[in-house]
Amino acid sequence: MRQSRTKDRSARARKTQAMRRGEAWALPAKDRGPVRALTRDFVDSRRRLSEFYMYGLVILLFLLFLRSPVMQTVLPLILLAMVVIMIVEGYFVGRRVTALASERFPGESTRGIKMYAAMRALQIRQLRFPKPRVKPGATV
Repeated sequence: MRQSRTKDRSARARKTQAMRRGEAWALPAKDRGPVRALTRDFVDSRRRLSEFYMYGLVILLFLLFLRSPVMQTVLPLILLAMVVIMIVEGYFVGRRVTALASERFPGESTRGIKMYAAMRALQIRQLRFPKPRVKPGATV
């Protein structure tokens, strides 16, 4: 039993390291395939406003505790503006990545790619999984 647990633990650690590096054999099913790789590269190639959404939420959380009437009036408007920006940006990113994927991979399925791109764009760059392969400003 102990040998089996040690062997399983080392196999999981090897697979986790491979997933972090972005090796195709170790990726979960939702991240596999050339269309998903193109989507990740497309999203990672540019900085977007929605990438900084999580940072803004932390700031807004602290501002919520201020009992100022001005803050109580302004904060919901700021939050609404952030949500609108995320939705609009996600829509345009999804459209562009779908067009690019169907142009480069005509026979591949693009099902679910818009939401995949939008969700990746919302994540903090350092916490994205698999890690970004391209730097911001690179052409895809």
